[in-house]
Amino acid sequence: MRVIIVIGARPNFVKVGPLVPALTAAGISADLVHTGQHYDAAMSDVFFEDLRLPEPRWYLGVGSGTHATQTAAAMVKLEELLSVERPDALVVVGDVNSTLAGALAAVKLHVPVVHVEAGLRSRDFSMPEEVNRLVTDQLSALLLTPVREADENLKGEGIDPARIRFVGNVMAESVLEHLPQARERRACERYGLARDGYVLATIHRPENTDHPERLAEIAAALRECPLPVLFPVHPRTRPRVAEHGLVPGMEDVILADPVGYLDMLSLQADAAAVVTDSGGVQEEACMLHTPCVTVRRSTERRITIEVGANRLVGAWRDKILAGLDEALASMRDWPVPELWDDQVSSRIAQALLDGVEPLPGV
Repeated sequence: MRVIIVIGARPNFVKVGPLVPALTAAGISADLVHTGQHYDAAMSDVFFEDLRLPEPRWYLGVGSGTHATQTAAAMVKLEELLSVERPDALVVVGDVNSTLAGALAAVKLHVPVVHVEAGLRSRDFSMPEEVNRLVTDQLSALLLTPVREADENLKGEGIDPARIRFVGNVMAESVLEHLPQARERRACERYGLARDGYVLATIHRPENTDHPERLAEIAAALRECPLPVLFPVHPRTRPRVAEHGLVPGMEDVILADPVGYLDMLSLQADAAAVVTDSGGVQEEACMLHTPCVTVRRSTERRITIEVGANRLVGAWRDKILAGLDEALASMRDWPVPELWDDQVSSRIAQALLDGVEPLPGV
């Protein structure tokens, strides 16, 4: 069996990390195609190094742009590639624009689509990722879900249960694989911080960064945090912070450059709590038993709230601080969600070997 795996952004790299070796071990030929959605060293190259990912066979160089521009450019180039290569299946992961572009290009060429991390739903259509998830799932021949709730979401949307396979969360497997190496880094010490003596913040979603009033509320909460705050600033967030004049008032917040995967795991593992709007960080913090505060209106990672690892708050200073107080006072003994283990990629490989049925009529 021969598959092509589409990657384009940080969350894809993390999920594909354990997947490629597992597919190879199962006798499945797997080549990577990098769309170039994340193309700078801080958001791409360092993750390949940390995760020991094989060099992509194809690099499409799509780059930045509006959602439509980026998705369309990736779709055109993926269509050209798939027309020549004709793999047995195209594997897409997560919910970024490259995921949707791959699904659209493949289904029109009658190449079966396999969606890793299918079925997650935030019910918030202001999030471009929610649109990507819904459309990709409808176009996929095989839907590999990370939580039981995702199975029910898909069935409720009319997906044939025969196309759904609950395999667990491959991001969790990546955390388990790399955590020993990450702990050795003691990344917090580079910033003069001690283990359990700081809060880690990551903010990058447009629902926060594109609204000055929300960004100001988040900045106010971080300034008043009872512990020092380390804030590795996403490339799209940094100009917003400067543009809205928030930097001068954040003397007690350490604004750092983006960090690689291993350093990020190290910083999360050693933090007293995490404040984030990232879906992946919610899951990683859950696995690392670091309490999390999610600054969003909704989350597709509800399982992290259900087990007690996460609390969902909006972009209001008082609610963020209340969530932080609760997080810092909480116990770290929540159960790890079902099938968030070190065998997820092996289950994915077996699901592929069991066969990928084409969509009706194909």
